[in-house]
Amino acid sequence: MSYFMYDVMGGTVDEPDPETMKRALDGLVQTDDEHPDVSLTHESGWSLSAFSDGLLVWENPDEDSMAPGETRDVSREEVLRLFGLLAAGDIASVEALSWQR
Repeated sequence: MSYFMYDVMGGTVDEPDPETMKRALDGLVQTDDEHPDVSLTHESGWSLSAFSDGLLVWENPDEDSMAPGETRDVSREEVLRLFGLLAAGDIASVEALSWQR
């Protein structure tokens, strides 16, 4: 399965390992209006975007029938866990969370 990550400055990392994901999340301390998040996108089109204020957005821009979901106050550890699930292609487990739509 293929996946990639955007760091806070928009740099792309193909198939990052967990340590690279942690470093990308560390970059959230340097966000600004133009670079507010880091994201992980799976080849299926599903992505998770993490913001410095604890917001996490779950979406698939190619899937018109599904509105983006969001949740707040997500811990760094939980974001890493969800990034790992998405990287592994476990869309159902990520989708099963209580997303506000």
